[in-house]
Amino acid sequence: MSTEDETHRASPDTSGETRDAEGRHDAIREDEVERALDHIVESGRPRLYRTSAELVASGTIAGVEIALGVLAFLAVEQATGSKLLAGIAFSIGFVALLLGNSELFTEGFLVPVTVVAAKEATVYQLLRFWALTLVGNLIGGWATMWAVVTAFPALRSTAVKDGATYAGSALSLQTFLLALIAGVTMTLLTRMRNGTDNDVAKVLACVAVGFLVAGLSMYHSVLDTLFIFGGIHAGGDFHYGNWIVFFAWSALGNVMGGLGITTFLRLVRSHERLIEWRTRPGPHAAQDDPDRQPRH
Repeated sequence: MSTEDETHRASPDTSGETRDAEGRHDAIREDEVERALDHIVESGRPRLYRTSAELVASGTIAGVEIALGVLAFLAVEQATGSKLLAGIAFSIGFVALLLGNSELFTEGFLVPVTVVAAKEATVYQLLRFWALTLVGNLIGGWATMWAVVTAFPALRSTAVKDGATYAGSALSLQTFLLALIAGVTMTLLTRMRNGTDNDVAKVLACVAVGFLVAGLSMYHSVLDTLFIFGGIHAGGDFHYGNWIVFFAWSALGNVMGGLGITTFLRLVRSHERLIEWRTRPGPHAAQDDPDRQPRH
């Protein structure tokens, strides 16, 4: 942090102790929370400056990885009849995302939005990031699910059954809340990953969230889209029109849960440090050419 930042952040009082801009002692500032926000901004900023090709490629890889998690889910569900066990198996997909550093649309809420809120990137870059990541997710997922049901014909009946569950679901309060809770849970996964440097803890977080989202059949716009794609490829009597309706409904719930609840509350908790990012000296991304390289 620069000398000017330190001056903005704290000033000495007559007792020799330092206080922040609101007159509170430095000792009561939550340094761990503030460091977490700094980490989110600094590590997330480069993601919004990737080229279009890089974003689509990263999203496509994520679609492939999530589809492999769906393959594990279908295999375990067919063998055991238990969606809970299948949900644990599905977490393979989240672990692959973690280790591969690829981009999943519903994991792109907390970090990119925080970067934009800190004025280290623009709203245009955020919308571009979301759109191209989602396109990549759908391309990779669609192609991989075709490969899955073609290579594993024994799983086709399970793929059709699970796909029909989502393709034929009603636009009700219950399904919307399932989507909202899924958005909260996925953004919580992002928070947990950014809250620790321990790789074992990150993997355990992936397993826990996989169990909750897939095992409890929450409505996850990308994950459940792959179940529908698999069912369509396997010959189910539903179609892409059903998928579009499902996707719009579940994506709305995911966004409201991930952005409106988890991300919003995280920004409120760190609002003082966020203000310091926004007001620190020097040019901000929002005032610069959107294609420039990020500051280091």
